[in-house]
Amino acid sequence: MSENVVHLHKATDPPTADTAPTVLTVVPDAPPGRSVPLWVRSGRAVKSVATHETTRATVRAAARHGLYTFNGGRIVARRAWDGRTGSRYERMIRAAEAAGNLEAAEEWEERLQRFRAARHHRRIDLLHSPVDAAKGVAVGAGMSIGALVALGVVMAINTGHVGDVITPLSATVDFIALLIRIVQVVWGPALSIGPFLALLALWSVGRKQHAAPNWALPANVRSGEGEPITPSIVVKALRDLGVPALARAIKEMGDAGASMLGPITIAGCGVEVDVTLPSGVATNEVQAKRRKLAENLTRHEHEVFITIPQAARTVRLWVADSGALDEPIGPSPLVTDDTMTADYKSGKAPWGQDLRGDAAALSLYQRHLLITGLSNQGKTVALRSLALWLSLDKSVQFLMGDLKGVGDWAMFDGLADTLIQGPTDEHVIQVTEMVESAVDEMNRRIQAPPGTVFPPLIVLVDEAQVAFMCPAKDADKRPYGGSKANSRYFMAVRKIHNQGRAVNVLMWQGTQDPTNENLPKLVREGAHTRASLALGTESQARMALGDKAVDGGAAPNLLRPGLDRGTLVVASDGITIPAGQSSITVRTHYIDDDAATAITDRAKALRDGVTTLHAIDRSAEHDSLADIAAVVGDAPRVRTKDVLARLAARNADAYGGWSFLDLKRVLDDADAGPYKSDGVMVVSRDRVARALANRDSDGSASAE
Repeated sequence: MSENVVHLHKATDPPTADTAPTVLTVVPDAPPGRSVPLWVRSGRAVKSVATHETTRATVRAAARHGLYTFNGGRIVARRAWDGRTGSRYERMIRAAEAAGNLEAAEEWEERLQRFRAARHHRRIDLLHSPVDAAKGVAVGAGMSIGALVALGVVMAINTGHVGDVITPLSATVDFIALLIRIVQVVWGPALSIGPFLALLALWSVGRKQHAAPNWALPANVRSGEGEPITPSIVVKALRDLGVPALARAIKEMGDAGASMLGPITIAGCGVEVDVTLPSGVATNEVQAKRRKLAENLTRHEHEVFITIPQAARTVRLWVADSGALDEPIGPSPLVTDDTMTADYKSGKAPWGQDLRGDAAALSLYQRHLLITGLSNQGKTVALRSLALWLSLDKSVQFLMGDLKGVGDWAMFDGLADTLIQGPTDEHVIQVTEMVESAVDEMNRRIQAPPGTVFPPLIVLVDEAQVAFMCPAKDADKRPYGGSKANSRYFMAVRKIHNQGRAVNVLMWQGTQDPTNENLPKLVREGAHTRASLALGTESQARMALGDKAVDGGAAPNLLRPGLDRGTLVVASDGITIPAGQSSITVRTHYIDDDAATAITDRAKALRDGVTTLHAIDRSAEHDSLADIAAVVGDAPRVRTKDVLARLAARNADAYGGWSFLDLKRVLDDADAGPYKSDGVMVVSRDRVARALANRDSDGSASAE
């Protein structure tokens, strides 16, 4: 028998893992959360159900179809009332008076009088109609019975039975009884179904008219994207435009406000409508609200264009289909048609499409050209596409200066007589001398016999603002840039603008971000064709296109930089512009460098070969005053006519086109001007020698 030994002293050794007692830790439960009240849970559930998309769609559908029926009834009632009364004519009279169109008001008043007279005659006729109707019924019934009896007599004679006399009459009575029974059977269901059919008809009318609040309409209609332009939408947009006189006039017109509108016609990727404004509303008040008008029509600002046609108090609205202007147009015919050629005199360059979607072609015949816009908007491509088309006329000559110098015009190497590319002051000097050589050629042509036909010479300078802003000066301290009378580039361009058109020497310029400093007023106004891409301000738009075009609705400053790249507003008589407008918006074709190179290759194949100069050679410059002294020789005086002949024989290239004015200009500049001796103009040897001595002593050089 074993015994348990109980130790009465405390053990001093720590317990081991085997002997250590097991310790249980009790973790208390978390306190119960606060319960959400029932009313809160109920409210949340109700809110969730009420705001659920299915519930909202159901409510919208119920409201929409209910209002379709109710408002459809109102529309039908209004139509019936208009048909029975003169309210329609009265509305049109009020509308015409509000619009200030008294002639139309008088015409509608005359129609109202005719309507009332006809209605009066109908009411008088109603007084006699019951008696006339009764007589008609009696006579008709008697004739019908007589005819049936006669038919029965014939049948009785034929059959020999007297009873057949009433057979047709009894058959008719049986037929009438059958109809009565049919009506009795159908009448009950018809009374039950009829109201539902009437409500369905009213609902159909309301649905077609979208006769419900905007929030209740379907999503595709409520969003407004692609919403068709209707007379009521246009009138409402004009009413809410924020022009008080216009809003008052439309409210006075009521439903007849659509009388302000001409026909809404499809025009390309949009619609067009003329709006005759009421008296007291100016066209520029509507033009100034273009953005608000566009938003009222559920369009973006760039999708609405407002122009001023010839008709008084009229604005022409062109409204694009939603998103249509963001779609690219097709490729240029220059790219797709390898057989296309050009005709400088009678042809037109295929440039792009107008807003109607029609082809926009530009005549270049004897027209100076200016294209401007912000940087990187497609100016060079638009200008180059015109030059590409014209290059397909082998008679056209080109002098080209690209003051950007990144190779945009490199494909014209071997096609242009001169091609200068680069942005430095040295390149500006070369381009200036190129334009001055064109002036010399122009003067030579002017001196030719009347009737002489000259090939077209296109002097093209891209990034011309670099030339106008160039600070370089020549040896005589004359600046190449600027807009003063001694500015060489400015004066050369002005001379071509003044006289070049008559002898087919034309100036084409492309500039960016125009200001009075980088595009002088006299230069921009010398261009016959002026086009602008997107610009920053209205003042720049006026610089680019002129006041007349901008006042007529041209607004390149409202084009979207970057998004409307390649879209031009053009003011020119060389392009077909709708009657009454002063400008047209053109979406130009994009021709990339590879396609442009292919086109110039075709143009080069039409020519015998052109050696392109990449700089003006100034090493062969001539000293006009020294040459004059040389041809005068030892004679004390020589007739100016003989001096010109000797100069031409000495250097035909330099002096072949000289006139008396050229000779006089050089001599006058040197204080050695010709004078009259024995009735003829002569050049003095001593004066020329003295001028040479004075020039050499001053260390100056007179070269030309």
